[in-house]
Amino acid sequence: MSDVELLSGKLLYEFQTMQAVVEIYCKAHHPLKPAQGVCQQCSEFLSYANTRLDRCPYGQDKPTCNKCPVHCYKPHMKQKAREIMMFSGPRMLIPHPILAIKHLLAERKPAPGLPPEKMSNRHLRKSQLTK
Repeated sequence: MSDVELLSGKLLYEFQTMQAVVEIYCKAHHPLKPAQGVCQQCSEFLSYANTRLDRCPYGQDKPTCNKCPVHCYKPHMKQKAREIMMFSGPRMLIPHPILAIKHLLAERKPAPGLPPEKMSNRHLRKSQLTK
């Protein structure tokens, strides 16, 4: 099963936004990359982000990461995500206006309380397999 196949709904949309942001960042900062997609370093970051989204304790009710009270990224990866977002965020409006506007609107929602137990995408997927 590929990384993206693990996600659905809002989590998939969040990953697509992250992919778009990373592609903008990679194009500007890593000129020696494959013809399609992103370099190895950015690809590894996207894989990490996908895993974090899959295991997000909020599941489909996930807030944007900067509003989330649960810190699931490791400190160095969190710093990398922040660097990528700071660079690419303002540049998202031209190539991906809908993704950018939807993300800005999602950031305006208030921060949720603690997540309910076993609501992550991973928990739900595993519970469906055991049925």
